[in-house]
Amino acid sequence: QVQLVESGGGLVQAGGSLGLSCSASGSIYTINAMGWYRQAPGKQRELVATSNSGGGINYADSVKGRFTISRDNALNTVYLRMNSLRPEDTAVYYCHAVGYYCAASGCAFESWGQGTQVTVSA
Repeated sequence: QVQLVESGGGLVQAGGSLGLSCSASGSIYTINAMGWYRQAPGKQRELVATSNSGGGINYADSVKGRFTISRDNALNTVYLRMNSLRPEDTAVYYCHAVGYYCAASGCAFESWGQGTQVTVSA
């Protein structure tokens, strides 16, 4: 099993910055993609940013130019640097990863972290 653990959430004022980290552990052969999703109260979970094995990076329109996703493949860790935070960024942020725990196609996995709260005050 592959486990994801997020850290770095907290309370910040509008215009401030915050950094999130997510580390994967367990039986891992390769991770093909890692990313961040968020869910605000009363809303559906939405993609924030993803990074895949082909070098592709995708950001939600609402965070382009403000958030930056990066990965340390040696540490199986993904980061999210959030700048110019707005109250509408308030949500629970979830780490997500897909990959394989062995070389065979039957070893594919998909994992979610437990979530970390980000609150941005006006």
